[in-house]
Amino acid sequence: MRVAAAAAFVLGGALSEADSRPVAVVGRDPRASGEFLEAAVVAGLAGNGVDVIRLGVIPTPGVAYLTDALAADFGVMLSASHNPAPDNGIKFFAAGGLKLPDEVEDEIEARIDALARSSDAWGLPAAGFGRVREGSDEAERYLAHLLGTVGAHQMHADNPRLADSKPLAGWRVVVDCAHGAAYRLAPRLLEHIGADVISIGVEPDGVNINSSCGSTSLGALKAAVISRKADAGIAYDGDADRCLAVDAIGEVIDGDQILAILAVALNESGRLAGGTVVATVMANLGFRMAMADAGIDVVETPVGDRNLVAAMLDGKFVLGGEQSGHIVILDHASTGDGMLTSVQLLVTAAASGRSLADLAKVMTRYPQVLVNVHGVDKAKAAASSQLTSAVAAARAELGDSGRVLVRASGTEPAVRVMVEAVDSGQAREVADRLVGVVRAAC
Repeated sequence: MRVAAAAAFVLGGALSEADSRPVAVVGRDPRASGEFLEAAVVAGLAGNGVDVIRLGVIPTPGVAYLTDALAADFGVMLSASHNPAPDNGIKFFAAGGLKLPDEVEDEIEARIDALARSSDAWGLPAAGFGRVREGSDEAERYLAHLLGTVGAHQMHADNPRLADSKPLAGWRVVVDCAHGAAYRLAPRLLEHIGADVISIGVEPDGVNINSSCGSTSLGALKAAVISRKADAGIAYDGDADRCLAVDAIGEVIDGDQILAILAVALNESGRLAGGTVVATVMANLGFRMAMADAGIDVVETPVGDRNLVAAMLDGKFVLGGEQSGHIVILDHASTGDGMLTSVQLLVTAAASGRSLADLAKVMTRYPQVLVNVHGVDKAKAAASSQLTSAVAAARAELGDSGRVLVRASGTEPAVRVMVEAVDSGQAREVADRLVGVVRAAC
C-alpha cells in the first residue's frame, strides 16, 4: 500500500490540488501472492486519489501497451517474471508504457520513506478517493494489437503469404506458457494467424508458475515438439515479456539467434533503422560476428530491457534484445514482448519458406559458460581489486577469441560470471577460476 501511495504521489500527482483524478492500470501474473498484493496496490492507489482499471491476469507488455492505449497516467504490474512462485514484485510504467528512469524510481523510494515516517500524508486527497473498475476485457484490445502487427508485417513484402490472414497455415506450433500470464492469450494469438497450436503450461494454480516449464526450463517443450512432430516450439516466461524457441528437432533458438534472425530480415527489407541493432553486454560473440557479416552495426548496453529501450529511443533504432529472450520491437511495443516476438519470428520463417533451424544458421553460438555465484556480497564485486585483476588476466588469456563478463545481478543476490571461448573446455576452466575468485573476494 505504501509503495502504491508513493507512486500515486510521484506518477499521478494524486496528492496535489488537481481538478481531476489520475488513472492507473493494474495487472498481475497468476502467482497466489498476486491476489492479495493486487488488493493492497489498488487500495494504496485509490486511497490516494487514483482511478484504477484492474486488468487481472495479463502479460507485462500488455500492461505497458494498455497504459498507452487507454491514456493512463501510469501502469502497475505485479510479477516476478521468470522467478519461482514465492517471489513477487512491482513494476511501474510511465505514461506511454515506458519503464521509469532511475531518478523517478528514486523519487518513489524517497516518498515511501516519507510515508513510513509520518501518518499525516495519508489524509483525504484533494480530488477525493479514486474509483476502481474491472478491465479484464481490455486484454482483447491487446490481443487485437498483436494481431495487427502481423497485418503490418513487411519483412518480406514480396512474399504473397503475408497478404494471407493466416500466415502460419500449415505450421504446427507447441506453445509453453509457463503456467503464467500468457496462458489464455498466447494460444489464441497463434491460432488466429493459422497455426495448429498445441498448448502446454496453461493450467496455473498460483504456485506452479515457471516450475519445470517455460523459457527457464525447456525440457517439456522440446519433448512435446518432437513427440507431436511440430514445426516449432515457443516458450514464454511467467509474465511473457520474453520468449525462446526450439526448432523441429528440439534445438534451442535463444534470444541472440531470434534477434539476429529479425535483424537480418528487417535489414533486407530496408526497415532496420540506421542499419543498427541494439544488444546487451551478454550477447554472444557469435551474434556480433554474424551482424558484422550482414553489414549491421551493433550498439551495446548494460543488461536490462530498460537500457535497451533507452538506447533505442536515443538512436531512433527499432530493434534490440537480450540473450534471455527479451526482444524489443519499437515499431509495435514500448518494452520487451514475448508474444509479439514469437509472432514476428514465426511469420518471418513462414514468409521466407525456410525452417527455424535454417534461419538460425545466420549465427554460430560460441561456447558460453554462465555461473550465478550465490552466497556472496554482490555489492563488493565492483570494488574488489583482486577480482578486477583476475578478470583482466582472463581477458588477456582469451584475446579476441573470447569474452569475460563479471557483474552483480540486478534481480538476485548473486554475482554473474560469463565466459565465452572457441573451446568449451577453456571457457569452463576460466569460469571456474573466476568463480573461485568471486567467492574469495566477495
